[in-house]
Amino acid sequence: MSKKDKNKEVEDSQLDTQDTATAEAEAQAKEELTVEEQLQEDLAKEKDKFMRLFAEFENYKKRTSKERIELFKTASEEVMTSLLPVLDDFERALLHIEDDKEAEELRKGVLLIYQKLLTTLEQKGLSVIEVKANDVFDAEDHQAITQIPAPSDDMKGKIIDVVEKGYKLGDKVIRYPKVVVGQ
Repeated sequence: MSKKDKNKEVEDSQLDTQDTATAEAEAQAKEELTVEEQLQEDLAKEKDKFMRLFAEFENYKKRTSKERIELFKTASEEVMTSLLPVLDDFERALLHIEDDKEAEELRKGVLLIYQKLLTTLEQKGLSVIEVKANDVFDAEDHQAITQIPAPSDDMKGKIIDVVEKGYKLGDKVIRYPKVVVGQ
């Protein structure tokens, strides 16, 4: 082999080595790029997962806070419901005492106690549902006890008499007013 051929062979081998090194460098750069892309993708997924979890936790806090407020508002519902017959009894007693002129002092005492009880319950959120005769009957807002023939045509479908008052505790109805409806 001549010197020329040897030099050519050495050059070819150096070129092959350079090509191989270049190819390896390119492959390594591609691999690094895909690793970096993979890491970016993983980071984006984890960030999305974190944001969803954070949003879910915020919704949970709002929901439990709302439930707690609602619970505090209506926690006394059972006590209020059990005191409603006492209010009814006071009202009936006051109606009967008004007829007796000799029991004026008794009437004043009973009225004072009734007003004090009513004021205390109103401070705790109890309110009377206002219903009068001649109001239009609504099954959503009233409880019909009975229907009687209407005294006149304009009283049909209207409330003739209120038998028992209705009450709300905050925004929640705890007892619907019991009414007599004209037919």
